[in-house]
Amino acid sequence: MASGDTLLEFGPYSNEPPLTNFATLDTRNQRPCLDFDAAIFEHAYFSAVMPRHYAGTTGVTVYLHYAMSSAVADTVDWDVAFERIGDQQLDIDADSFAAVNSVDNTTVPGTSGLVDIVSINFTDGADMDSVAVGEKFRLKVTRDAASDDATGDAELYAVELVES
Repeated sequence: MASGDTLLEFGPYSNEPPLTNFATLDTRNQRPCLDFDAAIFEHAYFSAVMPRHYAGTTGVTVYLHYAMSSAVADTVDWDVAFERIGDQQLDIDADSFAAVNSVDNTTVPGTSGLVDIVSINFTDGADMDSVAVGEKFRLKVTRDAASDDATGDAELYAVELVES
């Protein structure tokens, strides 16, 4: 694969919600989405195996495709983190996500329901919790409710991992 090629895509039905503070499944015009509240940190988890065609040298870019339920002004912040499961790497009885990478102060679209796409870069190695080719991992997507100021729900429609 080459830089810029899509490795994986996740939709709302791929979400494996945590026990608490989870993004809620919803629809808008019959399109499934995950609603992230403006007042508390809410999370969505996505599991996959890192494709064998990932070169594993430069990292990935995570693209979040989202819209706002009602906000037409202010900003939204997103956090993303990797958790390596791998081959005998993690006792899955506990979470072990690496530090988050963020995209902050993104001005929301001026029309409710207009989809915006933001990107978050991860370098290969510790930034991605050292996820290797052929290893299972989880990706955690969080709306950073502490520092964004857009009102209402942020609706997540898709997550795409692209080789950087």
